[in-house]
Amino acid sequence: MPSASPDGASAVPPEGDSPRLLLVDGHAYAYRAFHAIRSLNGPDGAPTNAIYGFVKMLAKLRETLQPTHVAVIWDGGLAAERTTALPGYKAQRPPMPEGLARQLDDLGEYLQAAGLASWCRDGVEADDWIAVAARRAAAAGARVLIASSDKDFMQLVSLSVGLINPNDKTERVWSDADVVAKSGVRPEQIVDWLSLVGDSVDNIPGVPGVGPKTAADLLRQFSSVAELYGRLAEVKSDRLRAALTAAEADVRRNQDLIRLRDDVGGEFHLADTAPMAADQPRLLALFQRWGFRSLAREVEARGPATQGTFL
Repeated sequence: MPSASPDGASAVPPEGDSPRLLLVDGHAYAYRAFHAIRSLNGPDGAPTNAIYGFVKMLAKLRETLQPTHVAVIWDGGLAAERTTALPGYKAQRPPMPEGLARQLDDLGEYLQAAGLASWCRDGVEADDWIAVAARRAAAAGARVLIASSDKDFMQLVSLSVGLINPNDKTERVWSDADVVAKSGVRPEQIVDWLSLVGDSVDNIPGVPGVGPKTAADLLRQFSSVAELYGRLAEVKSDRLRAALTAAEADVRRNQDLIRLRDDVGGEFHLADTAPMAADQPRLLALFQRWGFRSLAREVEARGPATQGTFL
């Protein structure tokens, strides 16, 4: 498994001397790589499609975004508080494909050889740890870039925190304007918006009959879920008012499920995410073991270990 923590298509130019932290949703990118490359095996017959795709995707992110700091953060299981509040939370998700599970330890080994931080902790969801890192790094004056397609991260977008959505072919960094364009609400309203709509990916039920547009309309009128329920009599539709009344307890619970937490993951220090010099001999040995001939040639051509490598 990945190691535990120590407690636009064009490149984005640096913003003065401010650190630029790239936070990568590890499992999300591993799954994406696994499904993007259907079949690839090493000389020993073991699957390597997720490893190869992940290495290439991460290299492209670093080349495009030019971060000064990088951390790949992995899911350590479901948060007990969420499963207690909603026993069905994420329960519908199928188990990880066996072919992908076999490659996770190798991904951790690659990141270690590449000199990149790779964090995982039992019982801590990657979303929460990424939120902790993003908020603390932004408070320390860093520019933060989160690489994930998870819509929950829209709640973190600010002047200091941008979102890289791999499903967005423009490859631009999402700002608050992009969040509004996608959802119809501002980043600070995303928790309430998702609480009304629900999230089928996480098996969180919303208000029956309330879709993204209706939820956005309600939040434009009332600003927040708290204000909405304080002024419920102002909702003109009898059907909608009745649905909101019946689902109030679920909506309140959903807020706690969807809001990313600040009290997990242990200590965060920006310095822990500064890339170390890559271990080029170890990278070469890994690429040769996996049968990645072109990547092995790049390592051989590069020579001594350097921090500037994107592999």
